Amino acid sequence: MNIIGPDAVAFGVDDVSACKEYLTSYGLDPVDVDETGGFFAALDGTGVLVRHRNDPRLPEPLETANMLRQIVYGVADQGTVNAIADELAKDRQVQRLQDGSVEARDDTGFALKFQVTKRRQLDLPGEMVNAPGSPPHRAVNKIGVWEDMPAKPRTFSHIVCFVPEIPAAENFYVDRLGFKVTDRFEVGPFLRPAGTRDHHTLFFIRTPAYMKGCEHLAFHMGGPTELMLAGTRFIRAGYQSAWGPGRHKFGSNWFWYFNSPLGCHFEYDADMDQHDDEWAPRETLISPEAAQAFLLEYSERRLPGAERRKTQEGGGH
Repeated sequence: MNIIGPDAVAFGVDDVSACKEYLTSYGLDPVDVDETGGFFAALDGTGVLVRHRNDPRLPEPLETANMLRQIVYGVADQGTVNAIADELAKDRQVQRLQDGSVEARDDTGFALKFQVTKRRQLDLPGEMVNAPGSPPHRAVNKIGVWEDMPAKPRTFSHIVCFVPEIPAAENFYVDRLGFKVTDRFEVGPFLRPAGTRDHHTLFFIRTPAYMKGCEHLAFHMGGPTELMLAGTRFIRAGYQSAWGPGRHKFGSNWFWYFNSPLGCHFEYDADMDQHDDEWAPRETLISPEAAQAFLLEYSERRLPGAERRKTQEGGGH
């Protein structure tokens, strides 16, 4: 199945206004948004749909209180959508919509939608650095540029879900939809669909059933500098960092997680590993050492020696 990855995720929320403000501050652009909610897009058109929890346009919620309502997967073509519909119709209800997309639920109960991808091809440079031993890049005077440098989410990266039964969740995506396991913690697998080389677009974490739902979702940034700028601006907009910035081991991506009013965390990520079918999955126990190569911490700007100079100028000790 030529599934590329998540095109969108839909949420049913308590406070639509707070979520609209959050998603805009995160860097997604409002598209057809009104007082009832709407779609918030990354640069390539992937994004997040938010509406009030009682909005009848949303799929029915899970039995848990999580606000996740639907994961929308983009696929390469209509033939792939049709093949997915035929496969899933063997043992569950599948709804074929007028626009050619199909809806169903996975073996955990999450509502899914499959559509010809809405992603637009991006033509944007990635981050480059000058390093001893490699050809230099063109010199650019960056003084005064950082404050105005764009740092927008480029594309939907991945989603992480809490599930009570890992084998059922994993087997559905591997056996029915052709996902590959790239790596594994003992609490769950990292999964990559056939249409991308990203280390993962889906990760499951085993938890008690009452926690079932979305733990976090992530969008790719253009590099670690964009990630750090976006995260810094997000904090200055009044939002709270939950984990990071830092760099993961499995996937190698830079990360920075934030609390949100959508019932899950939102992550900026950058520079994720790319894999093909020759990759041999690794497996390890979950631990802080396994989860991150290093971890940084945000602080307000400072200047070396500034505190001492201030004390001396003020006559204090």
